[in-house]
Amino acid sequence: MIFNKESDFEQALIDLLKTKGWEDHVLKNYTEAQLIRNWADILFENNRGIDRLNDYPLTDTEMQQIIEQVETLKTPLRLNGFINGGSVSVKRDNPDDEAHFGKEVSLKIYERREIAAGQSRYQIVQQPKFPTKSKIMNDRRGDLMLLINGMPVIHIELKKSGVPVSQAANQIEKYSEEGIFTGLFALVQIFVAMNPDETRYFANPGPEGKFNPDFYFHWADFNNEPINDWKQIGSTLLSIPMAHQLIGFYTVADDSDGVLKVMRSYQYYAANAISDKVSKTKWESNNQLGGYVWHTTGSGKTMTSFKSAQLIATSKDADNVVFLMDRIELGTQSLKEYRNFAGAGLTEQQKANTVQETEDTHVLIGKLKSSDPADTLIVTSIQKMSNISEENDGLKAADINLINTKRLVYIIDEAHRSTFGEMLLTIKHTFPKAIFFGFTGTPIQDENQKKMNTTFTVFGNELHRYSIADGIRDKNVLGFDPYKVLTYKDQDVRQVVALEKAKADTVQKAMADPEKKKVFMEYMQNVPMAGYYKKDGSYVKGIEDHIHMVQYRTEEHQSMVVRDIIDNWMILSQGNKFHAIFATSSIPEALEYYHWFKKEAPEMKITALFDPGIDNNGGAKVKEDGLMELISDYNARYGQDYTAGSFSKMKKDIAARLAHKKPYERIEREPEKEIDLLVILRLYLFASDTKRCASSSVCFG
Repeated sequence: MIFNKESDFEQALIDLLKTKGWEDHVLKNYTEAQLIRNWADILFENNRGIDRLNDYPLTDTEMQQIIEQVETLKTPLRLNGFINGGSVSVKRDNPDDEAHFGKEVSLKIYERREIAAGQSRYQIVQQPKFPTKSKIMNDRRGDLMLLINGMPVIHIELKKSGVPVSQAANQIEKYSEEGIFTGLFALVQIFVAMNPDETRYFANPGPEGKFNPDFYFHWADFNNEPINDWKQIGSTLLSIPMAHQLIGFYTVADDSDGVLKVMRSYQYYAANAISDKVSKTKWESNNQLGGYVWHTTGSGKTMTSFKSAQLIATSKDADNVVFLMDRIELGTQSLKEYRNFAGAGLTEQQKANTVQETEDTHVLIGKLKSSDPADTLIVTSIQKMSNISEENDGLKAADINLINTKRLVYIIDEAHRSTFGEMLLTIKHTFPKAIFFGFTGTPIQDENQKKMNTTFTVFGNELHRYSIADGIRDKNVLGFDPYKVLTYKDQDVRQVVALEKAKADTVQKAMADPEKKKVFMEYMQNVPMAGYYKKDGSYVKGIEDHIHMVQYRTEEHQSMVVRDIIDNWMILSQGNKFHAIFATSSIPEALEYYHWFKKEAPEMKITALFDPGIDNNGGAKVKEDGLMELISDYNARYGQDYTAGSFSKMKKDIAARLAHKKPYERIEREPEKEIDLLVILRLYLFASDTKRCASSSVCFG
């Protein structure tokens, strides 16, 4: 449908929203004062009880108390906590309410679980009037504003057919710069920019934040196909219950960077699928398979897993939700992230009370036994969790039996790494009625199964998928920018493989034997360099599939790799603005490259990272000697005093330097403290907590 007038589009959207849960009566051309009085009326209706407003309306000065609280909180981040906190306190000054005059009363303002039910009200404001801060400029009028319980939480700007949606977004940015979204309008959490053929939604960055078009999202369906038609948007994203859920459950007040975040559609579908699965769980069954979420690396799995757990905890469908990490360091990192997601404005102790950590196995047992609501969300390592078993002499069977009476949900991060060993089997055996969910960017399939298991056999059905192709298309994850550097000529590689397949030492010997010649010429002339999939799904091997790993361990190959990185360093790092991660296949290979870089580029700030406990075919002495060298070099370069016993702390220090996190938030001002290149094992590549890293594969960022 084409709209030649913006007003026609506006009216059509209003008419649609009235059929999707929003009230028929439209508040047209309301001023801020009128909207405050509307809010006061709704607060009165929802709080008439004797223990609250005692059937006496709110006065203008009592409403001013509430507005002052909004103005004090100021940012959308902190106001998200205000809205979702559910209540607000006022000191009664209505003389008619003699029972409460001069006393504080608590008023219910919003209940995120009362979706299209209870006391929830959903109103549309058409052309709201915005006062400007300048005496010279005229007052502004927005297009549409959506109120929940009288609070303006979603603001919509519209453009007619043929006008780019970017102009609607620009209008929102302009209003924000003019100070429109202050006072009552500071409560706006989500902005929506629309024309009939495209919609973008994004979180309000607040008066001190910056608008970033990279975080202007399209809504999509369950299969990640973008939804842009205005009717579909009105029937999904802006409908009730979705709009209510978006504010109550799918915004994240991230205290780590002080920015309000709104979840993307794929995060919503995954979190909702997990919550729904738990709500329908029959807890008397054994070997519960919850399912797994396949979301590509970098798409926000940590936030999605936290929201999944928060939904479960809020609904009280489980007694404990345990985040299992496969390494203690990752557990610490995730614990910090989860606590920051728990809500802005909380003290460190309040955050700690919201998401529990476990210093050791006995503390973990205590929290699992606890009936305190504060112990609902727990972050721990799979190693600690697996220590709770009947075979552990230090544990009482009664403790395990008590824990097994509870409804336990396990959410496992990086499920492709942490779930295919004895530890998970031990946990499942110890807690047979618990339900398990996995998050992974690289699920284990039949063709690469581990110990006769796949992600499906361990967790159950796939609950949602968001592939790397989806992420690159949506610009939610970085695309690949590979470039090929030949360390061997294709013809030389082809000849080595052809001779091996022909079982000949030289070309002359291969050509002298008819059978060997046939095989030799097949690989020299007909086999492609790279393998490929045929239309029927079968795979045709190429020359590269027959190359042995040893070829990549030769001095010739490694020296050319290192030389190429060094020669192009200033360009690829953009003048040392970015750091790099260099991924290798084993500990010995990581140490070999570390030595190459030390020799060829002593001026570069380089270190390496691996888990000394990993059995990676390197031999104990190689690992031990390498570890001592790495620690010694790191201490000398950065003035530290780490030892083998404190290597885990050194790993955290490396991660903090790369990510520019405490105590290195301004490390770019002290380049001598930076790390130029980190050599790691491939398994660490996607666990790195750095936004400034782009590995043999090199990644800059």
